[in-house]
Amino acid sequence: MSSVDEPSYGFLRTNALSLTFGGLFLVTLVGQALSGVADVNADQVANGLERMSLADYVTSSSFMVDVMENWQSEYLQFFLYIFATVWLVQKGSSESKEPGREGTESDREQRVGQHTHADSPAWAGAGGWRTTLFSRSLGLLMGGLFLLTWAASALTGWVAFNSEQLGERQDPVTFAGYLAEADFWNRSFQNWQSEMLAVGSMAIFAVYLRQRGSPESKPVGVAHADTGQTG
Repeated sequence: MSSVDEPSYGFLRTNALSLTFGGLFLVTLVGQALSGVADVNADQVANGLERMSLADYVTSSSFMVDVMENWQSEYLQFFLYIFATVWLVQKGSSESKEPGREGTESDREQRVGQHTHADSPAWAGAGGWRTTLFSRSLGLLMGGLFLLTWAASALTGWVAFNSEQLGERQDPVTFAGYLAEADFWNRSFQNWQSEMLAVGSMAIFAVYLRQRGSPESKPVGVAHADTGQTG
């Protein structure tokens, strides 16, 4: 169907999902900052110390390490899931391709090169490195964001760790030394294991359970064994 035959909707309606979650992200980030500074100040008052301002708290290493740890675990989840679903399948799951379709698929199936359509992205038909890069751009972006947020969480965690060391009159550690500390890996694995659980649960629950109208679920009446269908 051509674009002239498609109904016209306003910007808010056609971008409601991203706008809603963008708004929820800001609300919850503010909530984290407000509750975090309140928690810190409760400890400060109990210890007879000066209260910390909100501005000081949100620019502190303790706040930033908590934020970065959560972000990097989310991007790790998406990075692994994007690449895993290229080669791995789960029979009956709406989150999976059909068994037998593992892999990167043919150019025809992916509308690459001579198989592009009039409305295909330009780089899909450009050939060479541009098509190769564009055809893997989502996974590469998620992987890059994971590495950046992992580095940020490591750096802010190192600063926070050394702040605690100095407060306890212990020697600070180097950045390389911090990466070998149990504190760093405990923080990392706490976040990573929850993401792996969430992804694995969604993949298997989508086989047997339904959510009417959601593209993350199969249609209500579709058989459990049907794979890759969305409702």
